[in-house]
Amino acid sequence: MADNELSQARTWAMATHLSTLCAYVGVPFGNIIAPLIIWMIKKDEFPFVDDQGKEALNFQISLTIYGIISAILCFILIGFVLLLALFIMHLVFAILAAVAANQGEYYRYPLTMRFIT
Repeated sequence: MADNELSQARTWAMATHLSTLCAYVGVPFGNIIAPLIIWMIKKDEFPFVDDQGKEALNFQISLTIYGIISAILCFILIGFVLLLALFIMHLVFAILAAVAANQGEYYRYPLTMRFIT
């Protein structure tokens, strides 16, 4: 790949990870929809974006499941702590993943169920 293509692949991979933050600006399920759109458009063009898009989607689906479970656990009060932890975890790991992708590194999120392989 030429330097320009590598740069584009890294930029799109970074955008895939950062697009997960759309959920915080009022887009329902934006944390899943935004990276899904980028991944679907660019996965055939850049193998790096294909890998990182799958990783971002798997993490977001996992995080959504964890969020639903935490919301249910709010009835016994532990859910509030878990929701706060999930929020912090989402912000930190999305930023770490974006930085790694921008540097061309393959990032793997922790606590991720692999739905898309």
